[in-house]
Amino acid sequence: MSDDQPKDGPGSAGPGRASGAPPRVITDTLAKPLARRFYKDASISDGPPFGILLDGKPVKTPKKRTLQVPTRRLAEAIADEWRAQEALINPARMPLTRFANTAIDAVDDAREAVAADIAAYAGRDLLCYRAEAPEALAKLQSKYWDPIIAAAEATLGAPLKVVSGVMPVEQPGETLAAFAAALTPLEAFRLTGLHVLTTLTGSAFLALALARGQLSPDAAWAAAHVDEDYQIGLWGEDAEAAVRRRARRAEFDAACRFLKLLHT
Repeated sequence: MSDDQPKDGPGSAGPGRASGAPPRVITDTLAKPLARRFYKDASISDGPPFGILLDGKPVKTPKKRTLQVPTRRLAEAIADEWRAQEALINPARMPLTRFANTAIDAVDDAREAVAADIAAYAGRDLLCYRAEAPEALAKLQSKYWDPIIAAAEATLGAPLKVVSGVMPVEQPGETLAAFAAALTPLEAFRLTGLHVLTTLTGSAFLALALARGQLSPDAAWAAAHVDEDYQIGLWGEDAEAAVRRRARRAEFDAACRFLKLLHT
């Protein structure tokens, strides 16, 4: 039963990237033949943790582990993804399943490494590097990014260095230590969602504010794309870039929903 589940790699980023975010290797799942739907119904087991059942049988992850999630809300949403499949099982339409698989198969075995990867973004965060010119862009960056920086400093109880230009600057050790400490209590599912948001936005501080409910998804998306939107305002939007951006936004929205559904 579980062998028919779509085989996915980490669900961290779609094609393209937000301003300042380094490029990410994406899964080749979409290049593989789609499996045929082999079940009539999807349901969930009692929990927590809550399992996903197809015709009463537990779904397995690509690594043959039982697909179980911490909250009923997330389990029901994942079951809905399976119910929505038609003749073929399309992983592109199952982001919550993909994130859960990633949490169970990849992140749970490497929580420290994943947290370290997120913390590395904090050390070179998009929001800490401002344009020297033009002045209009610098003002937009300050408008969108200064409140997030101030919130991060208040949350962490430590300062952040903000500079003009692109020359690397080292953040204070106490700030990076405080950020790492904020990630320590997070289990694999929340780390997965936070990692997806960090890689999509290029900002660990923006992702953390979003995960803590300090920003709405729309506000976070706008903040992550200040530079890109400024260029679009000047030169217009490239059609292919627009397609990639819509794909990133869909992945971003799914990750936001994933984190929200982890709240009981």
